[in-house]
Amino acid sequence: MTDTASPATTGTAPSPEEVRKRIFAIVAASSGNLVEWFDFYVYAFSAIYFASSFFPKADPTAQLLNTAGVFAAGFLMRPIGGWLFGRLADRAGRKHSMVISVTMMCFGSLMIACLPTYAAIGNWAPALLLVARLLQGLSVGGEYGTTATYMSEVALKGRRGFFSSFQYVTLIGGQLLAVLVVVVLEQLLTEAELKAWGWRIPFVVGAVTAVVALLLRRTLHETTTAQSRNREGAGTVGEIFRHHKAAFFTVLGYTAGGSLIFYTFTTYMQKYLVNTAGMPIKTASYVMTGCLFLYMCMQPLFGALSDRIGRRNNMLLFGALGALATVPILTALKTVSSPEMALVLICVALAIVSFYTSISGIVKAEMFPPEVRALGVGLAYAIANAAFGGSAEYVALGLKSIGHETVFYWYVTAMMVVAFLVSLRLPRQARYLHHEH
Repeated sequence: MTDTASPATTGTAPSPEEVRKRIFAIVAASSGNLVEWFDFYVYAFSAIYFASSFFPKADPTAQLLNTAGVFAAGFLMRPIGGWLFGRLADRAGRKHSMVISVTMMCFGSLMIACLPTYAAIGNWAPALLLVARLLQGLSVGGEYGTTATYMSEVALKGRRGFFSSFQYVTLIGGQLLAVLVVVVLEQLLTEAELKAWGWRIPFVVGAVTAVVALLLRRTLHETTTAQSRNREGAGTVGEIFRHHKAAFFTVLGYTAGGSLIFYTFTTYMQKYLVNTAGMPIKTASYVMTGCLFLYMCMQPLFGALSDRIGRRNNMLLFGALGALATVPILTALKTVSSPEMALVLICVALAIVSFYTSISGIVKAEMFPPEVRALGVGLAYAIANAAFGGSAEYVALGLKSIGHETVFYWYVTAMMVVAFLVSLRLPRQARYLHHEH
């Protein structure tokens, strides 16, 4: 294993060769991140086609509730993944953790691609689908914290917000590719073919690309040192709660709101446009494709902005604007008739979310020292994401099914207020990445 100290650690400016290595490391780590999230999100975007294959015949909302429940179950594994892979990354190195997580994601995707339907094996079908999603949830739970930590450690000083934003460029890119694959299949296959077997194709694509990501990640250099990996308390929850409890709960607080609003305007939004606004499935897919592309392009801009105005100000703007705009935007989208207007409204919401997502990894990593950084980031993120992000679709669809859909708008707004209040606790300047122990 090669130990590569950060320039922040040494206090010296990196050489041109070092800059090239670090940019390649960002690209390699990002590509694996893209594949991980493609595999995870393709479930959400193809669920509308395979819901009837795994659950008994019922009305469309009930079938979507079932698939959303399995989607949420994948999130429940994230805290375990955040702890397991965070500990591994802090004690054995970031590279090992990232290689294992992408391998696990590959297996989960391949499993879904090959699953028999409910008609073939009865209740075993949804049960095995759940097992595959639990594996993927475990993988993604470990992916976020380790990748966020790794990218923050290889990013160049003074441009950490910009470079770290590429974590969400590729995370959103994974979503975008998932939508694009579904859109392409919608052009090539009939709806009946998609529901019969076409929905399996994206999962095969995900499994194959995960192998490519695995090969790329094997070329990465390690960013931790033997000293930090062997430090007493490295990679332990006890160390976090002894010395970094405030940081942990701060990250937990603003991640709850950030995850909820992110999933509201990305994965759930396609179903919202179809079920609530009455938009045709294909039109909704086109709208979300455009939205996700523009959202992806926003990330480096908002990341660079944080390098100028500070992470804390980015987060305060996110909480305040999110609290003010969520109800008006969701209310307007409820009765939207023009796909173009829907795109504009969703992009306005995603621009607000970008204040958070562009610096999501770096703002968390900057609050922990290297020996517990991956665990602190990954576990706090995974717990909040499981509780609030993973349940977003289920809560929204559940409230809609009992005639109280607007309650969900206010729920998101309340969590934005929480994100704003918690962000007030953020340090005005990064503490650890600029002055490593």
